Amino acid sequence: MSIFGKIVSAIFGHAEAATPSATAQTATAATPAAGTASASAPASAAPAAPVDVDAVLTALAAKSSQQLNWKESIVDLLKLLGLDSSLDARKQLATELKYTGDQNDSATMNVWLIKEVRQKLAENGGKVPAGL
Repeated sequence: MSIFGKIVSAIFGHAEAATPSATAQTATAATPAAGTASASAPASAAPAAPVDVDAVLTALAAKSSQQLNWKESIVDLLKLLGLDSSLDARKQLATELKYTGDQNDSATMNVWLIKEVRQKLAENGGKVPAGL
């Protein structure tokens, strides 16, 4: 699974866990087609209702023992989600999201990544406040 796919799964999965009735409906609806669905389908499928990304991440941050600046830092966002935040992982994510800048300039790449991830989450069914 792609790194962005893991981000989507982690955020949308936590949102579904917070609404058990939606999870049960999704599982029931998915059962008949389970044999034909690919393993990556849940990560790329947008949820039926928009997921409040900031609410999910704020709830996760409240449970974390670390102070993570996930709104502005791709490293902190990845840590909050329990994903690999290494430079190699961020370079792979940059490649997936078609970053055209210098991947050796990690500061510039990281700023681009957090903005692009939030944009892509919005495009994939996430409710993300404008201006972030």
